[in-house]
Amino acid sequence: MIPSFLADHCVTTSIIRSLQTGGFQVTRLKEVMAIDSDDPQVIAKATDLDLILLTLNGDFSNVTTYPPNRYRGIISIKLQDHPKITQVLMKRLVKYLTANPQREHYIGKLFIIEHHRIRIRT
Repeated sequence: MIPSFLADHCVTTSIIRSLQTGGFQVTRLKEVMAIDSDDPQVIAKATDLDLILLTLNGDFSNVTTYPPNRYRGIISIKLQDHPKITQVLMKRLVKYLTANPQREHYIGKLFIIEHHRIRIRT
């Protein structure tokens, strides 16, 4: 089963389209809950729906607050106030997702997508 995502409210349409064009299913947060829901509710909804959380919110990169092993997967994209690098980041992410299509690969892990690398934390 290929990975499917819950896009946090901060995820841009261009990021969502990049994933959809790559063949991945993306559910927008506003489709399943209020966009002003707090972070614990958002990650709980992703878990309930068995989706990988896709976010630009750096709070989800805090492994103390959100230990990856408790969740179905978290992908945190680090734009660092450089939206021009979005296309580069998305090419890297889609390539990685395509090379690792097994849903189980993402469970219990945090993926931090940066302009020059992908870091994986467990």
